[in-house]
Amino acid sequence: AASPISTSRHAAPSPSMHSLPPTEIIPRVYVGDINAAENAATLASLGITHVLSAMRGHVAIPPGFPIEVLQLPLQDSPFAELAGFLPRATAFLSTALRNPHARVLVHCVQGVSRSSSVVCAFLIAQYGWTPEQAVQYVKSKRPNAQPNPGFVSQLKEYA
Repeated sequence: AASPISTSRHAAPSPSMHSLPPTEIIPRVYVGDINAAENAATLASLGITHVLSAMRGHVAIPPGFPIEVLQLPLQDSPFAELAGFLPRATAFLSTALRNPHARVLVHCVQGVSRSSSVVCAFLIAQYGWTPEQAVQYVKSKRPNAQPNPGFVSQLKEYA
């Protein structure tokens, strides 16, 4: 029998954090955590075709999924670099979404700060939203979304 203990190298969120399933922020763009990105049933049920991994370390996409992955080695720290990665992230999302069948999961370890910040940057680039509008919108869809203060400052520079 399979072990119920995760063999992932990433620190698992504590049970008290109530890990949320992936949230559809805009049509075909989801924010989630590492567990969603490494879960075959989740990827299949959402029809995920692209994964943007906004964390350091390797995401273990289950075998048998022809998923295009962009790995951005982001750290979740107010002092970490985000802005330099945003052009690649937004280009990856834009290119993926040109295919009407594409569905993108943007994830980090907990699905709270890094992944939410990347999707906010995409909303700013795609729709001309202010950082405040983007953050508020993402939080309205995913209540635990919380870009760290340093990332919010970098979103303002990016806008």
